[in-house]
Amino acid sequence: MEELQKIVNAFQQTQVQPNVSLEPQLCSLISLAVLTTLGSNCSLKQQVEDALEQGVTAEQMVEAVMQTTPYVGYPRVMDALQLVEEVLRQKGIELPQSQSTVQPDTRLQKGLEAQYAIFGRQTIDHNRSTAPEELKHIQDALSAYCFGDFYTRDTLELSTRELLTFCTLCALGGCESQLKAHIAGNLQVGNRRPVLIDAVTWCMPMIGFPRTLNAIAAINEIAKE
Repeated sequence: MEELQKIVNAFQQTQVQPNVSLEPQLCSLISLAVLTTLGSNCSLKQQVEDALEQGVTAEQMVEAVMQTTPYVGYPRVMDALQLVEEVLRQKGIELPQSQSTVQPDTRLQKGLEAQYAIFGRQTIDHNRSTAPEELKHIQDALSAYCFGDFYTRDTLELSTRELLTFCTLCALGGCESQLKAHIAGNLQVGNRRPVLIDAVTWCMPMIGFPRTLNAIAAINEIAKE
């Protein structure tokens, strides 16, 4: 294990970090989201400690982990949150308060507003109006749960949440259709091609080359600038 760690550390220090211009705090948030996605709780624990050293707040860490929920499922996120909270308690750091901004009667509309900002009103309204009757509840769930319950939360900006979603989908693999949609969404909220390339480069040691190359192929198709 020690030998592998040396190889990985050298790779990160010589070929990853010099080619990434993202802020260290953002890189930490990406790592938290990706490690949650991969279920790598041993590495996640160390990343929480590293993030604290980088000046990432407890609120930011929790939100980065929670942002992955609609994509990886709640059981994996619950396990990750338990670990994050354990480290925070050990450090004597107060656990964050709720960052929710929606109510049961507003989550659908607020989610739609977030979708409009990311994907455009025309695209979202078209998807909803053309959905078969038997699948309309899926469209409502997507808007209210994925975007209403999570994208509207405080602490992280919309552009940061969308970048974390992109990295989560890169780590998942096998969901290139959704990955391409969120590449377009990232462009819409201001995360241009260089940001996406930097993010994939940062993820590379964690997600491996097949998923890295798939993500780059998707970027090349959607973000051609």
